[in-house]
Amino acid sequence: MTETVISSASKEIIIGFEHPFCLIGERINPTGRKLLAAEMAEGDYSRVESDAMAQVEAGANVLDVNAGIPLADEPRILAECIQLIQGLTDTPLSIDSSIVEALESGLSVYQGKALVNSVTGEEERLEVVLPLIAKHGAAVVAISNDETGISEDPDVRFEVAKKIVERAADYGIKPCDVVVDPLVMPVGALNDAGAQLMKLIRRLRDELKVNTTCGASNFSFGLPNRHGLNAAFLSMAIGAGLTSAIMNPLREQEMAAVKGADIVMGKDPNCAKWIKTFREPAAPGAESAGAGAGRREGRRRRRA
Repeated sequence: MTETVISSASKEIIIGFEHPFCLIGERINPTGRKLLAAEMAEGDYSRVESDAMAQVEAGANVLDVNAGIPLADEPRILAECIQLIQGLTDTPLSIDSSIVEALESGLSVYQGKALVNSVTGEEERLEVVLPLIAKHGAAVVAISNDETGISEDPDVRFEVAKKIVERAADYGIKPCDVVVDPLVMPVGALNDAGAQLMKLIRRLRDELKVNTTCGASNFSFGLPNRHGLNAAFLSMAIGAGLTSAIMNPLREQEMAAVKGADIVMGKDPNCAKWIKTFREPAAPGAESAGAGAGRREGRRRRRA
């Protein structure tokens, strides 16, 4: 099956149907975070550093890095953040920008094979982003919208994804290096958004044979108990064939859902990761008490 390989200078991550679900940490993004945006614009990356390490410790396999701050020097800030993070961790990165100059700047300093977030089906976008991906040997997120916008029809979104995969091939970019974002619609606004998305994910897996990703939290937008709903969505999407998601690894419900789905899909041998994460530590003194009981039992056997 299809494997998308991304890497840092010393670590490789594989996104694929036969591999554990890939968690792409979303926190390094100033959108909607006024304090982070202000700090990044001033060259203060202390919060970027702490967010990066917190996500890695929580289990993120890849870190998404976005520096989209209005009126700021995005190419410079993005490159500086990438260099900082790669000096802290060997976790591979997703370089996230709608500005081609920023993508070029980030890719020029990146060590390894990056995931670029993103390209759409718009002709103008394809013509500038795909050559950049080919030049740097990166992988790319393909978002299923084009000049007509985001269609509510999953068949239309499938055709846009197919177009991007085919156009990428024209530039020598293999289908395995295209990770499709089928676009998650808010179920609070579109009641059949979940069912339609599951069908689309299956088609992308079975017909295009590409890996997929999404912004998982979009599904629950505007509804109460968002984390519980996101957890249900992620579990079912993984069952349908979703292989990665851009999400917050600090959210325990969503993380439990992903780890549980890996077990259900046979991707956590012997449930080792689940046990490591959730097994309760032994009570203080329990180990020595157990050892003492064993010694007493041994003495009883010898006397008998």
